[in-house]
Amino acid sequence: MRFLHTSDWHLGRNFHGASLLHEQKAVIDRIVELAQDAEVDLVVIAGDLYDRAIPPADAVTLFDEALVRLSETGAKIVAVAGNHDSPSRVAVADRVLERAGVAVRGDVSRCIQPLQFDPEDGGPLVNVYPVPYLEPSLAAAKLAQLGESPDTEDEGRCQAGPADSAITPLDGQQTPEVKASRRVGHLRADHHAVTELATTLIRGAAAATGPARTLLVAHTFVNGATPTDSERDLSIGNIDRVGLSVFDGFDYVALGHLHRCQAFDDGRVAYSGSPLPYSFSEENDTKAVRVVEMNAKGQCSTEVIPLGVGRPLRTLRGRIADLLSNAGFTDAEQARVRFQLTDPELPLQAMTRLQVRFQHAVTLEHEPDGQIRDGSEDVVDTVENSEEPLDLALRFWADQQGADASDAQKEALTSAFEAAVGMGEA
Repeated sequence: MRFLHTSDWHLGRNFHGASLLHEQKAVIDRIVELAQDAEVDLVVIAGDLYDRAIPPADAVTLFDEALVRLSETGAKIVAVAGNHDSPSRVAVADRVLERAGVAVRGDVSRCIQPLQFDPEDGGPLVNVYPVPYLEPSLAAAKLAQLGESPDTEDEGRCQAGPADSAITPLDGQQTPEVKASRRVGHLRADHHAVTELATTLIRGAAAATGPARTLLVAHTFVNGATPTDSERDLSIGNIDRVGLSVFDGFDYVALGHLHRCQAFDDGRVAYSGSPLPYSFSEENDTKAVRVVEMNAKGQCSTEVIPLGVGRPLRTLRGRIADLLSNAGFTDAEQARVRFQLTDPELPLQAMTRLQVRFQHAVTLEHEPDGQIRDGSEDVVDTVENSEEPLDLALRFWADQQGADASDAQKEALTSAFEAAVGMGEA
């Protein structure tokens, strides 16, 4: 079986106010092309289909077109809601779409219901388990209900779903599912706990279906993975991290949420990353998809294929005169540019002047060369301890401009203060 793993499309996103829709259309074109050329059986989209819960209409239209075009390649499609998505909105027609080979899962309660594929490669069926983003405060209760039958709680019974009682234990015993659900119920739920409960339930359901290869799709933050500046934090501190061990036993785990392409456990657990850079921290990242070949034994080999679409990002540092004239920056003229100006004083209309050459410039930072801030000279202390208004003005000038006022500037300030004092005395 061959499948394409992608994620974090963030359709409808802007970059420093600039619409990315045209580039996102190019991304869809490229992914459809790769799915067709590789003759994949399945396309997996691991969450953050949109950039916000209520996406703009043109983003919804683009996603609809993507599903149609990918289906026309002959591939099935499995997608999950990410933390940017509205689970109910993205999965509004999920049960109907599944009949056409398209599954867009947002309901946590359905995570133990696999989508089954028979690739006819001599191996067992491939069970795909789509797990949408698990918000601990909301998902814990739903998962606990899956893991423990209310009317048999005292007996420690466990049910995988309405039509599956094959993993019910003997009377008086507790399955790992029940233990995990009770742990989540008694402790404050966090991302690791709810993900562990979900995967424990899925393993139990998988065992009941008989021999099968397993592909898990999830949207989460694996401990040890490298984030970028463009992901939305899932929580304060590190309590959003999920241990890699919760994914033990699955043949492949297709992850979303982090925007950098990276893999763990010899490629068995992997992020495809976002198809476009969404922050300057991704300036040097190669944006790609992963095409995975799963053999009859469930062993996977992966090809990481660069997408090569979208406007590049560049950070240029230097003085404005050099940035405007240096031929070495020609390749950045069509990029989205972040400037770090090192002029001693911020040049007048700096961004306007730079945009004449770099029309897609988006941000400017002023970092004067050789500027040394003496922490012992606190501006507040200077104001409180000073008796001369002119001294205050000169201190303020130096703090804001990063350099002392010139003789001409001092003369102008002195004249202004003398005139102001004269008016006050009059």
